[in-house]
Amino acid sequence: MTTSGRLPYPISLTGDGVTLREWRDEDLEELVAMLDEPEIARWTPMPSPFDAEAGIAYLKRARQGRIGGQRIQLAITVDGGKPLGEVLLFGVDAGLREAELGYLVGAQHRRHGLASRALALLSGYARTTLGLSRLLLRIDAGNTSSTAVARRCGYRLTGEPPILQEGPYGPSSLDTWELVAAGGSRLERLRNVAARRYGRRV
Repeated sequence: MTTSGRLPYPISLTGDGVTLREWRDEDLEELVAMLDEPEIARWTPMPSPFDAEAGIAYLKRARQGRIGGQRIQLAITVDGGKPLGEVLLFGVDAGLREAELGYLVGAQHRRHGLASRALALLSGYARTTLGLSRLLLRIDAGNTSSTAVARRCGYRLTGEPPILQEGPYGPSSLDTWELVAAGGSRLERLRNVAARRYGRRV
């Protein structure tokens, strides 16, 4: 975090064969092609169909959120060029030093490890550079591809009650996952759940 409490902007992160960069206006065509897809609409609150108008509004909101320091929203690329997916960090609570992350990859670019590499890269940045100690994901249990990415990157279910999210294809029931440090214990995860529910450590 910066001294003002705002998230850094702009940034570019590179590692493990991926480069995470800021969205650009010229990404509109690729963005629309990536997000106008039933599988993404099924698991996210994206509008469906996702057309050029939706894409322009999406890029505008992304830029506003970045300039305002409210979130990190980066295109997943392999070389800084064509966007193949997206990874986000948002909902930062400076007091609890926690934030939520999310990710998606376009249909043609799945099963190449892009989501797990991007999530691991942004998670590492959040821990080491931003100083956030509690990183969360919220995923519908039916979204087995996303839950597999979460496990691969060291996230584990917290046991917190599911959160309902409305989407174009109806509501989703989102489970909460937390990044567990190497050697992290079940007791520590339970302490984190208590802190989340009651606003204090036990």
